[in-house]
Amino acid sequence: MENEKYQVLLYYNYVTIEDPETFAAEHLDFCKELGLKGRILVATEGINGTVSGTVEQTNKYMETMHNNPLFKDMVFKVDEHDGHAFKKMHVRPRPELVTLRLEDDINPNQTTGQYLSPKEFYEAMQDEDTVVLDARNDYEYDLGHFRGAIRPDIEAFRELPEWVEENKDKLEGKRVLTYCTGGIRCEKFSGWLKEKGFDDVGQLHGGITTYGKDPEVQGELWDGQLYVFDERIAVPVNQKEHVVVGEDYFDGQPCERYVNCANPECNKQILCSEENEHKYMRGCTYECRVHPRNMYVKEQELTQEEIDERLKRIEEEDGVTAK
Repeated sequence: MENEKYQVLLYYNYVTIEDPETFAAEHLDFCKELGLKGRILVATEGINGTVSGTVEQTNKYMETMHNNPLFKDMVFKVDEHDGHAFKKMHVRPRPELVTLRLEDDINPNQTTGQYLSPKEFYEAMQDEDTVVLDARNDYEYDLGHFRGAIRPDIEAFRELPEWVEENKDKLEGKRVLTYCTGGIRCEKFSGWLKEKGFDDVGQLHGGITTYGKDPEVQGELWDGQLYVFDERIAVPVNQKEHVVVGEDYFDGQPCERYVNCANPECNKQILCSEENEHKYMRGCTYECRVHPRNMYVKEQELTQEEIDERLKRIEEEDGVTAK
């Protein structure tokens, strides 16, 4: 039905799953039977997923999960949507729910930072003795973040501990607040911070998705949009004002539109206007533009003459050689 309502569920639960491989296989069958699409990771330490489906399908999924003693208290974050947010359904066993690859792993059920409600987090952010540390990747931060938050120069979550070790001076002697999309990364990361001697560590309970829906704070002090790992790419957070913080990769103009570099061997995510996507053939560098596997060139069926014309235009307008 064209007018049927859909929902996107975001959830996780740190709980012992004895046989992740078997659980993943059986869970995949269950999700497909319901008609869901999405991405779910299963590990000995628990489950982490995002799925989409009709209201009926997703409600049935939540009901079934809550009827399982392992997941009876699992919190689901629910977003309305106009259709599926994924193309397929994947359930995969993994060594970790979030990849930190620590020598001594952290069990969030034993060690984690202080949970802060959206209002508590909002108030704590404004304390001058507090630093706010984004626990996400650089491209997530660049689309949107809490005002004044520190941007770690990392491309993957597993790089964050090393970044902290190299930048301890920014955090020492301060109350450290950390946040991520739905809360799962902070569960481990805040615990790791405590293990490393940072005594006063707080985490945004429920993540940014919960913060944006809270009726009291209404996403205040968040600038930009929230990067999400599905076909929506970006969702709003601040209900009071919208401040664009993203900048076009090519010209620095305000931009909130993410694309992947057309060179599949690069695949870098860049903020880019539609106009610049066409101008630069969705290539983040000269090498990516002229790469023989450039997907934009193939999609648009550009001739070599048309490619050369665009390269010449770039050279003339940007004032630099194409190479």
